[in-house]
Amino acid sequence: MIDPESLLPLTPAMFHVLLALADGDRHGYGIGLEVERQTGGKMRMGPGTLYGLIKRLLADDMIVETAERPDPKLDDERRRYYRLTKFGRAVASAEAARLEALVDEARARKLLPLRQVP
Repeated sequence: MIDPESLLPLTPAMFHVLLALADGDRHGYGIGLEVERQTGGKMRMGPGTLYGLIKRLLADDMIVETAERPDPKLDDERRRYYRLTKFGRAVASAEAARLEALVDEARARKLLPLRQVP
């Protein structure tokens, strides 16, 4: 099996797609909407970018297309749904840890304020 850390660093867009799938299955357009929500509208992926990333994540076994679907009355049968794989979750976790270490370094260098403990 491939070491998840060997794939780091991820592009921001790739990491956001994995984050969008971390809490459940989504169809392609829903992934794009979630990325836009996560970034406060700062990242909007066009269809070419989004589906290119999905294709790459499928090829790298980080996500899979799932046959499970919501209630057919509430869904369009043409939509394809995607799910994070165990490997994809490991890669996303490794990237999150890498980014956390960078944020810790930025705090140590006084580029960010120290966290306030509630």
